[in-house]
Amino acid sequence: MMSDQKLLAPGKLPMDLLGDLIARYTHQDPSVVIGSGIGVDAAVLAPDENLLIAKSDPITCVAEDIGHYAVQINANDIACLGGQPRWFLVTLLLPAQKTTVENIEVIFRQISDACKKMGIALCGGHSEITAGIDRPIVVGQMLGTVSREDLIYPAGIQPGDDIILTKGIAIEGASIIAREKRQEIGENFSVELVAQCKQLIYEPGISVVRDAQIARQAAPIHALHDPTEGGLSTGLYELSRASNMKLWIEFDKIPIIPESKFLCEVYGLDILGTIASGALLIAVSSPYSQEVVEKLDKSGIPAAVIGKAISKGIGVKMKLEGKDMEMPVFDHDEIMKIL
Repeated sequence: MMSDQKLLAPGKLPMDLLGDLIARYTHQDPSVVIGSGIGVDAAVLAPDENLLIAKSDPITCVAEDIGHYAVQINANDIACLGGQPRWFLVTLLLPAQKTTVENIEVIFRQISDACKKMGIALCGGHSEITAGIDRPIVVGQMLGTVSREDLIYPAGIQPGDDIILTKGIAIEGASIIAREKRQEIGENFSVELVAQCKQLIYEPGISVVRDAQIARQAAPIHALHDPTEGGLSTGLYELSRASNMKLWIEFDKIPIIPESKFLCEVYGLDILGTIASGALLIAVSSPYSQEVVEKLDKSGIPAAVIGKAISKGIGVKMKLEGKDMEMPVFDHDEIMKIL
């Protein structure tokens, strides 16, 4: 095997290297008829009688722990439709003149470990060294299944539903800031703060798969949505538009991660518009909302009712310091101000 530190030329990965990585890091389940292999350009799957859910999302804002991000972000959207993530395919683009075997193996290992922990088969994809980029880019495609009776429609919110939020906002935002600004933060604050913020993607974590599963076990859920790019505000507007339902939110009820609040203030970012993977929005009939919150809390996932669905239409109102106002709209995620 070639030296881990040798830079690789643009184009496909060397065949021997790719074959070795596939053999060591991909894994199948009985439903994978044809999986990863040299000369194999697509996976063949044989799902059961359930519906198949497909999701694709790139990771572009971070390089560190990029494999973990890619799996979790794609799995979240499967879970928000009531499904179970089952198969993952990945396109891995690596920068020319910067990529070594060691770099590639770290990403393969991250993806593989994240898939194994969630019972997901890493079953295919594509990888290459690419000119014109300065950091790795991972484009993931997650496939999952759901029975017809368990499918949760984004348009399912009903007037009077309570809106619940799990964990807290800007979990991913704080982690990205800590990674991208670690030297700057370390010069002004403690090394422990940087490490603590980076760890947020693991604890409380950016996955909402378990949040969704617990909520569904507790009550009939009308809608699930994970606020990501554009933060909680954008997530709420997306939920409003998908369901044609006006929402009313109490700012003081929104759970906020202390580290996220601190770093957003340091860098002048509005926490409502800062990337928020790790939180889950849950719409449920008011009589069930406390039961859902309690079930989540008992499972170690903090949750709170932050507002209600009030009437048909599109819009999000927010109560702040005793006054009702429009929830701010963010054309771009606040994190882009510092990247």
